[in-house]
This record gives sequence, structure tokens and C-alpha cells, in this order.
Amino acid sequence: MNLLFDIGHPGQVHLFRNAIKILQSRGHKVTVTVKEIPSAQQLLDAYGIPWLSLGRKFNSVVMKGLSQIRFNYRLWKIAIAHEIDIAVGSSITIAQVSAIHRMKSIILDDDDAEAVRLFSLFAHPFADTVLSPDALAHQRTHSRDIVYAGTHELFYLHPEYFHPDPAIPAAAGIDVSYPYFILRFVSGRAYHDIGGKWISMEEKIRLVKLLEKYGKVFITTEHEIEPELQQWQLKIAPEFIHHFIYYATMFVGDSQTMTSEAAILGTPALKCNSFAHRLSVPNMFEEKYDLCYAFQPDEFESMIAKIESLLVLDGLKKLWADKRDRFLKDSIDPTGFLVRFIEDYPRVSCRRLLQKQTEKLR
Repeated sequence: MNLLFDIGHPGQVHLFRNAIKILQSRGHKVTVTVKEIPSAQQLLDAYGIPWLSLGRKFNSVVMKGLSQIRFNYRLWKIAIAHEIDIAVGSSITIAQVSAIHRMKSIILDDDDAEAVRLFSLFAHPFADTVLSPDALAHQRTHSRDIVYAGTHELFYLHPEYFHPDPAIPAAAGIDVSYPYFILRFVSGRAYHDIGGKWISMEEKIRLVKLLEKYGKVFITTEHEIEPELQQWQLKIAPEFIHHFIYYATMFVGDSQTMTSEAAILGTPALKCNSFAHRLSVPNMFEEKYDLCYAFQPDEFESMIAKIESLLVLDGLKKLWADKRDRFLKDSIDPTGFLVRFIEDYPRVSCRRLLQKQTEKLR
């Protein structure tokens, strides 16, 4: 088959890279498109995945709307030129283009509709299939919706694909036998982040000073780091970040995705932003598996207290490893499922496939 994967965020490179590799090894022709996001393009290059650009992204809502027309046109031309059978991604573009092209569209969406209203409005109705974690089953009730046991982050952090290597932190001068902390602060510029509230600079400095009492502190950001935080900046290739998180004593920040990644990797994770308690997948990690903790901006003091209570526990990482194992036992390998989903399309056979995989968990 002729397949297309559309990348709209650096995290989506991780989301799809294993499936792309497997599908290519099985003889499928895979085309990858990406918007002009340097970090995403660098990740694709790092993994040896060729790509085609759809053009520049903009921060303003008005320009995002206008540029969407251009994205659709460019992807439509690519779909024609490459005779695409199925397009996969988490983008409005492939959903809308599939409505005017013979290709089928498979959308992966792990967000609550309330949190991504524009995406739900302009992508879901045009998609042939929407794949989501089963934590969202209460919202995914349309005939096009299929839910699976797992999360987006498990596509690349499942033990089948991710193998932590202590030599990677060691190459950066980090001894994993000593405590250290990873902090992550987001830009807040994505359209679904508009109106959100994040950790303030004063609070960031306070977190650093607190955690330095227990070990070394390293900060990673998705934007240019502020001068006040530069001395703690973790300067590594982005494709290695998960190795650093795996061996870290704790993760703290305001990033939705990286909090979930830390939870899956068995690292205690705490986040503080205005989306706390409002999203089904993070709530599942917290309420069902006790792997992470979320706090609203006005609950910052409560987060500080939680951090201090965790850091005095004996065997903290072992406790989290046990919780992580429980989560993994309840989940499927979503990458393997996606590959078979694509190869066994249409949707009816995939529903049977998902049922078989889920039955294995029981």
C-alpha cells in the first residue's frame, strides 16, 4: 500500500516512527509530511525518516486558519502524486483531504473534546477512523471511533520498542546511581494551550532550589530557555530525552505529554497547569494507577508539599516500577495494533483484531 504519515508536532515523530519502520520493512511505501517545525524535522532526520514539508506554522489563531487551507492543498497534491491509499496522523489536514481524495484517513486523538474543540470540530467529522485510548471511551461513541487499552505515549515507550540505556545519561555527565531531577516547561503557544496557565518564573526558581537539596536539577524546554534558567539547561539531542527521564528520581513541570511519558517510564511525575484534573488520560494515570499527580496553578503549594512527601519515601523508584508494571499489564502494544489496523483495513476487521488483543489482557 501507499501510506502517508503527517507530523504536526515533535511528539508525533515518536508516536509514528516505529510503525513507519515496521510498515516499510513489510514492503509498504511510506510518505511522511511535516510542517516547518525545526525540532520535528530534526527528529525525523535523527531517525533517518525522509520527509516533505507542508509549510510554515503560525501562532495566531487567524493565521492558523488561513494556513490550514495551504496545508490541505499541499497535502492533496502529495496524495495525488504518491497515490496514497491511507493517511495516518493527528491532524486536521489528512482528515479534510480524505474527504476530497480517495485515500482513507486514520486519526489518532488522545485529547478530550473540550480541550481541543477546533480539532474535534474540524477533524473528527471528516476522518474515516478515529483511534483513541480507552480512557476516552465515554466520549468516543461515533461509529468511526475505536478505542484501545493504552495511551499515545505507549506507542514509543512500550518495552517492545524502548530500551533504556544508562550510557546515554553517562555521556552527558550524569551518574544514574545518584538522584537527579528533570524539569520541563512548555511554550504554551499551541492552539489548544491558548488561555492556559503555567508555572511562573518565580515558581520555577523555587522548584529548582527545592530539588537541589536532594540531587542535581536539569531543565528542558520546548522553546528558548529563559536567562534565569540557563545554568540548569539540559543540552541533549531530543531523541535521547526518554533515557534521561527513565533514570531520573522525579519529573516536575507543566508539560502534558512529558508527564505521561514519565509515568509510563516509572518515574514519579508531577505537573502544574490549568488543565489539571480536566483531561481523561492524565486522570487515568493518577486515579487508577497513582503514577502521576496534577495541580492547578493555585495549587502550587500543594504540589510542593507532595514533592517533599515523596522524596522522603524509601524505595521511591521501586514503588513506581511496580505501578508501571500494573499499567503495562492492562495495556496492549499500540504500535503493533496500528500496523495490523492499517494492513487489515477496513475498520470491521480491525474491531475484531482489537477485541482479540484486549482479550489477551484478561
